[in-house]
Amino acid sequence: MKYRSRTEITVLILEAANGGATKTKIMYKSFLSYAQLKEYFTMLIENGSLEYEAGLLNIYRTTEKGLRLLKIYNQIEEIIPQVNVN
Repeated sequence: MKYRSRTEITVLILEAANGGATKTKIMYKSFLSYAQLKEYFTMLIENGSLEYEAGLLNIYRTTEKGLRLLKIYNQIEEIIPQVNVN
């Protein structure tokens, strides 16, 4: 797997949590270890991009702020597509 920036990993987490998902599901969809996921969760919850819903399922959801970040990221990707260097 290629090197991923912190921004790319953050986007993968927010996309996986969009609509609600468990910690395990997000971890697998974003290809992260549990230790990495904990680090990113702390950052995303503190800055208000991700929220935790305690309860029976313990769900994480992307907030409105997180959705705005995803929208801006996708707009930037359209303008400046990533170049694959082999």
